Amino acid sequence: MDEPRDRLRPIDLARAAGISTQQVRNHADEGVLPPTARTPAGYRVFTERHRRALLTFRALSAGLGGATARQIMAAVHAGDLPRALALIDAAHHTLHEERTALHATGQALAAVAEQSPQTHAAPTGDLRIGEVADHLGVRTSTLRVWEDAGLLDPKREHPTGYRLYTPADLREARMVHLLRQVRYPLPDIPPVIHELRASGGSQALHAALAQRGAELTQRSRAMLTAAARLEEYAGYAS
Repeated sequence: MDEPRDRLRPIDLARAAGISTQQVRNHADEGVLPPTARTPAGYRVFTERHRRALLTFRALSAGLGGATARQIMAAVHAGDLPRALALIDAAHHTLHEERTALHATGQALAAVAEQSPQTHAAPTGDLRIGEVADHLGVRTSTLRVWEDAGLLDPKREHPTGYRLYTPADLREARMVHLLRQVRYPLPDIPPVIHELRASGGSQALHAALAQRGAELTQRSRAMLTAAARLEEYAGYAS
């Protein structure tokens, strides 16, 4: 067979994308790269188009995640550009919803942080786990997960051993719930709760929200880069 003038080796693609040659082969098998011809000896024949496809996929993965990036590349290689663009649109919509939720959560967290456990507009007295779950609209198993993560520390009723949540515990549970609603990582929440317990202040809360906002901004910029890469590749591949 005649070899393309722009033939590239797997190592060439690997170096361009900063990955291993095995990952290049895996991406070829997954449909991330366009179909490859093979030499009589069975070796894949990669070209400049494959290099561009790989770099486009890497950019898409950084902005939209690997699963969505694979779907987009598969759609492009199937000649279904509208499908690929719809996936991009959906990702932007999700990001917008997360940013809106972050803003609303920031306002809610500030309001909760400013209230003392005694003035909080919530059920008074100690509550059982089921009552707290109903108040927050979560499962009791969720509260147990938060407790195992060190986010909640309810006392135990003697002699039954049942959990009892004080107004302060309820406020902390609301904090955790609000942070989880904006997809704040569970392992990053303990410093926020510890700050609240230690000083009753909101410094850690503001830092948590600022960090989440920075993450969304980074994702937004990565998505813009990914969209530009996709546009360039779609034009090259057509």
